[in-house]
Amino acid sequence: MTIPPSERVVPGSVNLAPAPWPASATTPAVSVDAPRVAADLVAALNTALAGGNYAAAADLFLPDPGPANGDGASPSSFWRDHLVLSWRLRTLKGRDKIREFLEAQLGGPGGGKVVRFQVDSSSEFRRPQTAEFRPLGGVTGVQFFVRVEREDGVAGRVGRGVVRMVEAEPGVWKVWTLFTTLEEVKGSEERKGERRERGVQHGAIGGRRNWAERRRAESEFVGTEPVVLIIGAGQGGLTAAARLKMLGIPALIIDKNSAVGDNWRKRYHQLVLHDPVWYDHMPYVPFPDFWPIFTPKDKLADWFEAYVKALELNVWTESEMVSSSWNDAKQLWAVQIKRARASGQEIRTFHPKHIIIATGHSGRPHMPSIPGMESFKGDLLCHSGSFPGAKEGRKGKKAVVVGACNSSMDICQDYVEKGYDVTMVQRSSTYVISSETALKVTLAVLYEENGPPVEDSDIAVWGWPSEVLKSLQVDLAAISVARDREMLDGLDKAGFKIDMGPSGGGLFIKYLQRGGGYYIDVGGAKLIIDGKIKVKHGQEISQVLPTGLKFEDGSEVQADEIVFATGYDNMRTTAKEILGDELPDQVGDVWGWDQEGEMRTIWTHSGHPGLWFHGGNLAFCRYYSRLVALQILARLKGFET
Repeated sequence: MTIPPSERVVPGSVNLAPAPWPASATTPAVSVDAPRVAADLVAALNTALAGGNYAAAADLFLPDPGPANGDGASPSSFWRDHLVLSWRLRTLKGRDKIREFLEAQLGGPGGGKVVRFQVDSSSEFRRPQTAEFRPLGGVTGVQFFVRVEREDGVAGRVGRGVVRMVEAEPGVWKVWTLFTTLEEVKGSEERKGERRERGVQHGAIGGRRNWAERRRAESEFVGTEPVVLIIGAGQGGLTAAARLKMLGIPALIIDKNSAVGDNWRKRYHQLVLHDPVWYDHMPYVPFPDFWPIFTPKDKLADWFEAYVKALELNVWTESEMVSSSWNDAKQLWAVQIKRARASGQEIRTFHPKHIIIATGHSGRPHMPSIPGMESFKGDLLCHSGSFPGAKEGRKGKKAVVVGACNSSMDICQDYVEKGYDVTMVQRSSTYVISSETALKVTLAVLYEENGPPVEDSDIAVWGWPSEVLKSLQVDLAAISVARDREMLDGLDKAGFKIDMGPSGGGLFIKYLQRGGGYYIDVGGAKLIIDGKIKVKHGQEISQVLPTGLKFEDGSEVQADEIVFATGYDNMRTTAKEILGDELPDQVGDVWGWDQEGEMRTIWTHSGHPGLWFHGGNLAFCRYYSRLVALQILARLKGFET
């Protein structure tokens, strides 16, 4: 059975269906005492948990299956937990699963495990309030933020979360979704605010070193070793190192590039982030309020360098791991790192307890092997990751770009601006949304100028179980299509094929389930509509000719330059190149959902002790970097093995 391009997901991952919307007895016109609904729920939940009555706790959620909605579908309830109740990322669906999870994690009464909830009314955004949950309307309920503490006699945990409730029947409120996410472990809180370092030793102390000397010794690991080795100095590596730094866990980042930020700086000439600044803030040091909405690649690269200096992160550039082995008895690695120095190459041996692969959520560039590649006599044949930028003074030269997503569109636009004759080869369909619609619809309210604090917005977004998030995105995609109708019709008329993503979930779901397959329009769509970028759709390339490409239908396209914007292999391929035989079979492919809707292998147990994967866009790295650091802390402290 052929899977439509729109439904393709990362191989081996689960394509969960959108969750049915719950029926709601409340309408927007009805007055609801939201603070009372929240207080009653928290009181009942705390009483049930304190008494070990987990069946009573589960009964506070929508019944499974819940009341049928207007479409005749029966929704379920969810508790999504990120490290508060267990040391795993879990989503429990339905009363039975929730009850079983609570029993497994908390046990019976008197077991020393206590979970307490408190309504968080500390801001207008967090306070209990009525909310329209469905973007297209019809599902009204109560939403409120919570603080949660867990004590188990070993590690006290403090977290936050969000609760969404619906009126299952008049006067009877039930939890539809509950989210809890860990923020700190008691006794190992982040070193900020009142816990910040002094930065100086006062008094007459013999041999006292100044800050620069101490910092140099720390970054060079003079007489010490990193507890965590991070491979890659992009947003993944930097955010993970920042979180570990705040927890007092020594970490070292290594990167092959000659400077921090080169992973962005060396990319194609015209690259600018398609996500807005409000969505992209990094932990602890948000972008200033004069920062441009869309960040140019070189400006981001310079920010990365400044971020390393401001947070005093330990980064070795022009460095790579040349050997590694895992000692299962001692639960640590032995690694050799080759580093370029002014005096020549240096080899250092370290024994970190953890390694984080942070080389980007994709692996090595996927360069297809096509007969005849070696015969091409044009001026350029490369992958988009190596594209040097279109050249001036080559007006009329023919450029062919294989691929039809963000990188391809940006490269085609660059070629058009330099006067090339441009053809895009679109092998399957693409989800397209205008940049303006992405701002006003997909990211609106939560990530915008004068929006809520970014970490509140993160909780609001990740507080949706993946199945419900998919339902939300289906609605948002439908709204986006209506806004972008003229552009989408023009693309279709020009022969560019559009899809709506898995189950019609649009941009966000395509990223989560496939890792690509979309384009946020910043000008490329009009160039296609106006015929300045020609589209060759639906034909696979059979051969690279000395002067262009030949397709399976026998047609040919002439080319002086060919760029393959064909994406990247799974992140696991990079780990295999780095670790070699030390990467065991139990480490599966990275990205895409598991059966519960949590992401596979990344940000959680990789399948190998002491090995972690971290990556994604800036927003994903901001949220999940904390969870990766806290999971490592739990293992170092012996809370979790």
